[in-house]
Amino acid sequence: MVVEPKHASVNGRKRSQRPQKSHRQVADELRARITSGELRPGQRMPTQAKLADEFGVERGAVRQALRILQSEHLLTNVSKGAPATVAPDLAKALTGPGAPPTSTMVALAPRIASAFAAPHVEIDALCLTAVSLTLAMGEPLRQIHAGQLKPAKVDVRVLLPSRDIPLAFPISVEDSADDADDVDVQLRRRWLAQRNAQGQVLRHNLLALRSTHGIDVQVTFRALPFTPPVKLYLLNGTEALFAYYTLSRRDVEIGHQHLQMYDAPGIQSTLFAFELGAGLRDMTFVEQSHVWFNALWETISSELVLTS
Repeated sequence: MVVEPKHASVNGRKRSQRPQKSHRQVADELRARITSGELRPGQRMPTQAKLADEFGVERGAVRQALRILQSEHLLTNVSKGAPATVAPDLAKALTGPGAPPTSTMVALAPRIASAFAAPHVEIDALCLTAVSLTLAMGEPLRQIHAGQLKPAKVDVRVLLPSRDIPLAFPISVEDSADDADDVDVQLRRRWLAQRNAQGQVLRHNLLALRSTHGIDVQVTFRALPFTPPVKLYLLNGTEALFAYYTLSRRDVEIGHQHLQMYDAPGIQSTLFAFELGAGLRDMTFVEQSHVWFNALWETISSELVLTS
């Protein structure tokens, strides 16, 4: 009786004793190396044989992983032959409409900056406080002041919840508590102060471009009669960026009092991108998003004043 060695070889290669990774796990690991900068734009990847050895998988799994990254525009020249290459225009691959969805904090600023490369910039936004939008505007403003961007005209329209409605969130966790109403009043004041402050900063920074750079700027806010469960950014009529407000339980301190509330930090929301030239589904989403936004703007929204 012949007993096979515990570590039998296949084609002269020792079989790995590690649990075999799936092609998606290989893609995830390689994607992380690209996004972290370990693999640089234009750099040649290791050969498929070396990657197969490293991950303990067959070459077919490596090829599948590389094709996933090629479909995400992170790699070029994926074939059976020469090693693949990290995409030279990696910034666009990581943040453009074809990029994998990522958080609003990461994805929004580069897309806003790209929109500002147009002569006439048109940005429509529907959100809860405008925190993400104000932060994202910092990048195109920096590029304008550095002389890298020079739009002739900027039109920004923002829909925010009205101060006159009961908010669905942020709201107290303990509905039945004796002081729940007082807590909700405090949370509402906190939200309103944040909404007004962010709106004022956004408007001030954009309108300042009139005097500093001679850019024709219009910034308009209107109030919604409901708490939006999603956020939406429409850029130059060609892109729609969409994210869900996902509620979670959070602790917050207001006036030396620790409170529990349900809230949805918008900067952490995953942002999904749609583009007119990316197929019928994307085109329809962009077009219908504009129809929806304009309908809200022209019908049930009202004048919004950024004061407490």
